[in-house]
Parts: sequence; structure tokens; C-alpha cells
Amino acid sequence: KSGNPIFDFPISKLDGYQFSFSGLKTALLYYLKDQTARDPNFVTHNLNDLCASVQSTIVETLLINLTKASADFQINTITLAGGVSANSFLRTKFLEIGQKKGWDTYIPPLEYCTDNAAMIGITGYFKYLKGDFASLSAKAEARLPIEYEI
Repeated sequence: KSGNPIFDFPISKLDGYQFSFSGLKTALLYYLKDQTARDPNFVTHNLNDLCASVQSTIVETLLINLTKASADFQINTITLAGGVSANSFLRTKFLEIGQKKGWDTYIPPLEYCTDNAAMIGITGYFKYLKGDFASLSAKAEARLPIEYEI
């Protein structure tokens, strides 16, 4: 919050509504290598502005895609949700663009802006209460269904 987005980084431009931050990460890596070669204290002296610049690039990428989807699908009622919706800069920019575009915008209170970790945690809690444990030979699988009863 104490930084200014003074550094320019690339905006992802993939087809459709897809985006990737790999180009941003690569650009940041090379930029930091170049700058720290000139000034070893570059990151320390510019940390807040670097963070604000990366954040600004990410938010701009998200809002470009949201604006495109809104126009393409004629959707004007839009909710910002999930863990990312706790970001104050994104919340502000989302409301600003919503007002500019005439959208009906909704953002849940911060206490409801959770990410998957909370959902996994509560699922684990209920499985623990039931004594539902996996064996030590279980393999990790990202797409297993979560089943539990409350």
C-alpha cells in the first residue's frame, strides 16, 4: 500500500479470456537481474514500488479480461469473490471500472473472502471428526472428489 506502480511490466495477451503470469514473472526476473547488477540495493530501495507495480499489472490483466467477458457476453452484474477479492487495490479498481462501465458490482465483506485453503481445512476437520484417514501409501491426486457429511 505504500508503493507506487512506477515500473512497467507486460500485460498477458492470450486468446480468449485466458491469461498467464509467466511472462510477468520472467520480465520481473530479468528486470531485477539487470537492475541489481547496476545497484545491489535496488530491490531494498524500491521494494514497495516493485510490489505495487507487479500488483498493478496483475490487476490490470484481470480487469482487461473481465471487461472483455462482460462486453462479449453482455453481463453487467458482476461479483468479485474468492481469496483474491481480499486485495484492497483490486477491490478499488473493480469498483471504479464497474462504475465507469455501468455494472452492478458486488464484493463480499473481507471475512467472506477466503481461498481454497479454508475449504480444504474445513473438509479435513470433518474427515478428522469421522476418523476418515488415508493410509500412508495413498498417492496424491489433485482431482479427487471431496465427500463428507455434516
